[in-house]
Amino acid sequence: MPTKPGTIDDYLEDLTVDKRAALEKVRRAIQAAAPKAEECISYGLPAFRLNGKILVAFKVAAKHCAFHPMSGTTVAAHAKELAGYDTSPGTIRFQPAHPLSDRLIRKLVKARIAENMR
Repeated sequence: MPTKPGTIDDYLEDLTVDKRAALEKVRRAIQAAAPKAEECISYGLPAFRLNGKILVAFKVAAKHCAFHPMSGTTVAAHAKELAGYDTSPGTIRFQPAHPLSDRLIRKLVKARIAENMR
């Protein structure tokens, strides 16, 4: 992973095949749920911005990948569906071999869109 990626493609470029594939899956699900959101790098993370506000982000770590709804409220509201994942406020960690489902990512993104509109 580059120290200062300029784009999401830059961020993904040097990842292992399994981690890149898992994060590309996350990226596509976000794009499907929020087609008007723009890709960006925020706080060094690949992220999506909608109406000037950061919507969600994702990242790779040494031993896992993570999806960041950027909201403890969203994570708490979906705790039952996230029971099989390692979570903390604003973060959902997963293994590349067991990524979040497209349906769950879309649901979390839609929840964040609704939250940002309040």
